[in-house]
Amino acid sequence: MAGRLLSIGECMVELMQAEGDLLRKAYAGDTFNTAYYARLFLPSDWSVDYLTAVGTDVVSDEMLSFMTTTGVGTGRIRRVEGRSPGLYMIHLKDGERSFSYWRSASAAKTLADDAEHLRGSIEAVDVIIFSGITLAILAPAAVETLLSELRRARAAGKLVVFDPNIRPRLWNDKAHMLETISAGARAANLLMPSFDDEATHFGDSEVAATIARYRGLGVENIVVKDGANGVTLRFGDAETFVPALKVDKVVDTTSAGDSFNGAFLARYVTERDPAAAAAFAASIAAGVIGHHGALVAKDKLASTAWA
Repeated sequence: MAGRLLSIGECMVELMQAEGDLLRKAYAGDTFNTAYYARLFLPSDWSVDYLTAVGTDVVSDEMLSFMTTTGVGTGRIRRVEGRSPGLYMIHLKDGERSFSYWRSASAAKTLADDAEHLRGSIEAVDVIIFSGITLAILAPAAVETLLSELRRARAAGKLVVFDPNIRPRLWNDKAHMLETISAGARAANLLMPSFDDEATHFGDSEVAATIARYRGLGVENIVVKDGANGVTLRFGDAETFVPALKVDKVVDTTSAGDSFNGAFLARYVTERDPAAAAAFAASIAAGVIGHHGALVAKDKLASTAWA
């Protein structure tokens, strides 16, 4: 059955090391990465669009052109004079990444400023995904505008998906960060947290504590990603564990969670089998971390799970 998925957030210019002292330019960002992987694995009768804001500069032109080549729709993206995309650089050590950011003039910070455009975009789709980073870059009034529309979408029966993706460097105050992340969860009916984030910032001692806390906020369906320890799913009253795939060599963990999210949604919205969707997504994430960069081509992710 055909459907429409909308991912909301910030796509940035990505710089990563190439040969010698050279840098390679690409485009990525958590919710765009999710849209990319959802597009790879959703059937052709599904549309995947991205909602953000970009500038009117050459870099923004190039970013939009790139998105189009991936099959992710750009018709919901606003252009803002005097702004530009943010930029980040990846630093790798033993496969683990750290980042440097330049995003003070990022146009994406204004993505919810046009409330009419936001409402129309959300009303036009069936599935919406956003993240803690989406919330972190917005002004408080814009956060409330976005969450209000997402609560409205949830009440209308749409699938609203939230990945808390907690990045404390983007927040000025921890208490406000946790409060806003919790508000984001209340607007969703499918939550996809990473346990290491939840343990570090909310103090959860075990996966069960993360599930209990978010269930207490009214989230019915929860997928807790725990890296090499696997995935725990709580859908309604049923709880399922899906093991992670063994990876012989980790090259780059960038986009591991994002690729899982996109692959999971691609299978879940078409087959409605959360355990099978999680097993498929785990196989894709295992392939992604064996390659450099956030966006890995489909032909490099050969897997019996989808071949």
